[in-house]
Amino acid sequence: MDAQTQNTSLQRLQNVERRVVRVLDIAGGVMEELTNTSGPRRDLVKTLCGEFMQSIKDIQVTLREEIKSACEYRPFEKCDYNSRIANEICFHKLQYVLSQLDHLQITVGRYPSSD
Repeated sequence: MDAQTQNTSLQRLQNVERRVVRVLDIAGGVMEELTNTSGPRRDLVKTLCGEFMQSIKDIQVTLREEIKSACEYRPFEKCDYNSRIANEICFHKLQYVLSQLDHLQITVGRYPSSD
């Protein structure tokens, strides 16, 4: 991905973030209307629900496009970043397992054997 593509991708994701906040505002508006002591105004609830659903659809489309474009991205052939990160994660997992085994061995050593 070149810098221009990354910028437009980030801008699209920022717009999605704004739309998610707007969707939450819409949902809050519907909830407020439903709790109205004089009863909910059906036309307002219908309008807000329609706007909510359309916004959700727009967000889904944009996120699908971003995921698809991210999947099409191919890093430099000789880049070993993914394998290095995977190895580092495995190394830390192994360290954790070994420390847990050490703790288990210490715990077992504290109890007398039943022989």
